[in-house]
Amino acid sequence: MFKRKSINLAALMVLGIAMPTLAQQRTAPSPAPAQAVETLQRVEVTGSRIKTISIDTVSPMVTLGVEAIKVEGQRDVEALLNNLPQIFADQGSQVANGATGTATVNLRNLGAARTLVLINGRRLPAGSPRELAADLNQIPIALIKRVEVLTGGASAIYGSDAVAGVVNFIMNDSFTGLQFDYNFQGYNHQQHNDVASVVSSRNFPVPGDKDLDGKSHDFSVTMGANFADNKGNATLFLGHKRQSALLQSERDFTSCALTVPTDGYFGCGGSGTSYPGRFTTLDDTMTDFTIADAAGGTRPWSSTTDLYNFGPINYFNRPSSRYTAAAFAHYDVNQKARVYTEFNFHDDRTVAQIAPSGAFGVPFTVEYDNPLLTASSREALGLSASGQSKDIYLFRRNVEGGGRQDDIRHTSYRGLIGVKGDLNNAWSYDLSTLVGRVVYQATYKNDFSIARTSRALDVVTNPATGAPACRSFVNGTDPNCVPYNIWALGGVTPEALNYLQTPGLQKGHTSTKVSTATINGDLTDYGFKLPTATSGLGVALGFERREEEMDLSTDAAFATGDLAGQGGPTIGVGGKYTVNDVFAEARLPLLENAFMAKQLNLSASYRNSNFSTNQKTDTYGLGLEWLPVGMVKFRGSYQQAIRAANVSELYSAQAIGLYDMDGDPCAGATPSATAAQCARTGVTDAQYGQIADSPSQQYNALFGGNTQLTPETAKTATLGVVLSPTRDLTLSLDVFNIKVDDLIDTVGAPVTLQQCLQTGSPIFCDKVKRDAVGTLWATPQASITATNTNIGSLKTSGVDLAADYSTKLPAGWGRVDLSMVGTYLKKFEVQDLPGLDSYDCAGLYGTICGTPMPQWRHKLRTTWVTPWNVSLALTWRHLDEVTLESSTSQTRLHAATYPSLMKTLGARDYFDLAASYQLTKSMVVRGSVNNLFDRDPPLRSNGSGLINGNTYPVVYDAQGRRIGVNLTATF
Repeated sequence: MFKRKSINLAALMVLGIAMPTLAQQRTAPSPAPAQAVETLQRVEVTGSRIKTISIDTVSPMVTLGVEAIKVEGQRDVEALLNNLPQIFADQGSQVANGATGTATVNLRNLGAARTLVLINGRRLPAGSPRELAADLNQIPIALIKRVEVLTGGASAIYGSDAVAGVVNFIMNDSFTGLQFDYNFQGYNHQQHNDVASVVSSRNFPVPGDKDLDGKSHDFSVTMGANFADNKGNATLFLGHKRQSALLQSERDFTSCALTVPTDGYFGCGGSGTSYPGRFTTLDDTMTDFTIADAAGGTRPWSSTTDLYNFGPINYFNRPSSRYTAAAFAHYDVNQKARVYTEFNFHDDRTVAQIAPSGAFGVPFTVEYDNPLLTASSREALGLSASGQSKDIYLFRRNVEGGGRQDDIRHTSYRGLIGVKGDLNNAWSYDLSTLVGRVVYQATYKNDFSIARTSRALDVVTNPATGAPACRSFVNGTDPNCVPYNIWALGGVTPEALNYLQTPGLQKGHTSTKVSTATINGDLTDYGFKLPTATSGLGVALGFERREEEMDLSTDAAFATGDLAGQGGPTIGVGGKYTVNDVFAEARLPLLENAFMAKQLNLSASYRNSNFSTNQKTDTYGLGLEWLPVGMVKFRGSYQQAIRAANVSELYSAQAIGLYDMDGDPCAGATPSATAAQCARTGVTDAQYGQIADSPSQQYNALFGGNTQLTPETAKTATLGVVLSPTRDLTLSLDVFNIKVDDLIDTVGAPVTLQQCLQTGSPIFCDKVKRDAVGTLWATPQASITATNTNIGSLKTSGVDLAADYSTKLPAGWGRVDLSMVGTYLKKFEVQDLPGLDSYDCAGLYGTICGTPMPQWRHKLRTTWVTPWNVSLALTWRHLDEVTLESSTSQTRLHAATYPSLMKTLGARDYFDLAASYQLTKSMVVRGSVNNLFDRDPPLRSNGSGLINGNTYPVVYDAQGRRIGVNLTATF
């Protein structure tokens, strides 16, 4: 009686929200014919704990079946989800600078922390001490039976974090047979971007066409069998995936770091921390010079030709190696008890490589008697006699040592054991305990020690040998010091690099423990039903205890901020909290089989949460489903959801980090802000018009935790209609509105700076600290405070559309399936602080609005299921154009000047082709070509975060035409 029938595609299409798939193909030999619909057992569906025969949901839900997943041609879960218009870009394999090594899902662009990820209806552990959102790399894509994406809050059902909704991965946990899967993918690309001429004009190499690069291979085996006279089943999965690196030097539009365009053209720019170095004298002249040759000659440093091109060495796609394993088993002890267990394991190692480290504005004193100085250097420094010295800033790239590499490894374990069963025809129960742990370790390579750099630059003549030596070596304070000869090309020795390059080590873990007890009842036979309905009240009651723990340890190099390429210290953090929840859910049929009310159901849910951090919350939900006639259904829901601060947000130590900004309004020869405005931020009269701006558009901010954070509260509402005018056609439209108050976030440093300039309020100006030369970036003394706090609010609204149609072709030609899912983003309003004007980021992108937010996105698929064991699918993916935030008229976003070439990131239409062929009864071969026409992504100047290679590669198909082949053999 515990056998659960898989919910088939036809049933899901009744909802009008399922993504249709290619023809369903056998994934394992079936021991018996499928049961008829009448024998369906009551089951739980995503978004409800009440077991019912109906699979309807009050909130909109998109479902991807196993064949739809194969048609997508994606081998990374985050890429699979990012193709859905309700989901926005977040951490993934194409992020280099700022990569956490994890992959996360960002529903409605409310942030990965506000999207709850489940496996078979239960939580996935926190991803990493560096990114607590669930890591999708833990989920083996080849084992997914379907993915259910429920939009709208669901905290009353699942607890904290389900603010934007829930992504539930239903795994193939009752497999019988033996299945092998092999997948190969790679990128084919023709270099046809106009910026190639810009690259070649700077004498940078332009790559040729690529037959196939960025290759990946993955292999998996799934095996399973029933046992004990079919009372039980055991399923085992093993898989391995290897992804090759792809450098930015391999694409014409990423082979140089593009500058903010002027006069309607991009240029090749880069970083002022250059090679063979930028030497800036700290005097009234602020002279910049560089080294010209191996003899130590000098010449003026040029901001036009000497900027360091950091693009080519950055990874455009990170290399990785991943091992996954999963095991599922259940056994029916008797008719009232099924014991079940789940185990998941993954080990993922990836390397994020960015441009070399170096001396990023290191201040030091150069003495005339330094034996490494050449006559030309002394002249450039204005040193003419022994005993003289000059204070300078050194900006020099460690080209000799190679790129900075963050070698990241995550190993996760997730175990679940439980027992469930039917007590009688009315009552059932489910008791389970889940334990999850993620072990993290990272080694940061090729970075420079700031302290050692200062010692290696302080060079004197060794009185014992007459050779150049570190002063610290001569006086015995650092006997390992080796001089850093930056005064002549080729002067840096391997011994100097061995001394200067310091590894940074981090390690830690996250752990999750969840114990849940649920009782489920159908009270129809007890008389709890209305006279207007044949079905009675359904209820679910339960208790849940969850423990979350995080620990991160960093070595001295990280903790002291000694690593030059980190932008500040990374300080260890540890902490934990416990939450005890009681919850209840009810579903009451109000009308059944009445006039204009074939079905009218009311649902309600409630959860009370008690956190060990002295926070108590209440969440609830109300829903209504109305079917006036069989072909029309209206649905609506209203929910209050919450998200409590996680361990990192509560307890992280305060430390300097980096943020992006288009430019310091008080920097440059002609600042865009007035002298009076800049004075509010700490700029002196002498500094105004003399401040150097950050060449990489990265600035310092003070980040950190706050133990006084209160939970976020979200109000979510959805209202929709589903139409099924014929058996083969289903249409749906759902309006959503979500508002989150008391956001746990930081007041963005650009916002603080802007408000200080405009208002002079000490609330903002006291958080702005410039260094001795007036910058917001050059030294650790410069920063804007941006620690965690409960800030303002965020509100988003829009419309989800879906359509499914299937028709048989004339005899002998098979069937055609059409499907469409799309989202119109009406508003995405942000209020940084109560009392400040809000701004709307819908249709915009930029340093404040962040990742592009197209107002319209859709995916339209046509599938031809032929009678010749062949299926073909063509998919059209569309993303609307987005506008640069500073070009809008909104007060909070508008800028007087902005690069006209970046005003719009153009719309993109991608076409994907997929085919499958049943070679034999047990073997299927599939092929796919995504981004069929090899469209380049829209370009902008470079930056960090999700910007990589002058674009947003997690948003757009940035690497070219992706070709994939899959072979599945089932026995």
